[in-house]
Amino acid sequence: MPNPFPGMNPYLESPDFWPEVHNRLIVAIADALVPQLVPKYRVAIEKRIYEIKGEQSLLVGIPDVSIQRNPTPRNSSTSNVAVATRTTEPLKVRLAMFEEVREGYLEVIDMATKEVVTVIEILLHTNKPSGKGREMYEEKRDKVFGSRTNFVEIDLLRGWEPLPVFDNDNAASYRILVSRGNERPLADLYLFNIPDVIPGFPLPLGAGDVEPIVDLQALLNTVYDRAAYDITLDYTAQLVPALSEADAVWADSLLRERELR
Repeated sequence: MPNPFPGMNPYLESPDFWPEVHNRLIVAIADALVPQLVPKYRVAIEKRIYEIKGEQSLLVGIPDVSIQRNPTPRNSSTSNVAVATRTTEPLKVRLAMFEEVREGYLEVIDMATKEVVTVIEILLHTNKPSGKGREMYEEKRDKVFGSRTNFVEIDLLRGWEPLPVFDNDNAASYRILVSRGNERPLADLYLFNIPDVIPGFPLPLGAGDVEPIVDLQALLNTVYDRAAYDITLDYTAQLVPALSEADAVWADSLLRERELR
């Protein structure tokens, strides 16, 4: 069965599935772009690698460590007699270990100059929540904004604060930012919600080049089919984060109509 949602499937946002969806979507975008960009450009799949320690990360599963101790009852009366106490069983706790994080992204590279013309990022559970991952991601983001490199940022995660932009007071579940190096500080922001089809967007390239349209909806649907998520996802499970009341009613009706609930 194909993706039952007309747009983004919120069940794919789970940290159990999103890292895999992210990787498949990165490859799908690259495969779709290569025939349209050769021989002038190549599309490279790159990885950002760093370590985190003791952060609240849904993806790597390393919570902050806290040790709780039950208060020991005290006898208010003074005594010189030693009182034997029962030995308690030890608690099982997690240690704040270092964990290597790998985040994939795309670069469109000019074959003649070897310069990076466009960077394409898809947000993850490691770089959207507050913490070291987001700090490092924002540093890279700001560095791109300070250059002439084009930048595309795809946010298909409803949780956490969106990455900052100005002049937008509209709330939306998902967003795609398209920033052309020669138009900054202006950029195009595509906003959409659960019931909406994911909008296609033009991929910015060099001056005078025809910009191919990235049909992200078709690519996501292809990933859904090839990974057989229809037999993997549990559409009776509760979503985290939860949908708004209106979206929950709409999604429930949709899934019942498709006999998934």
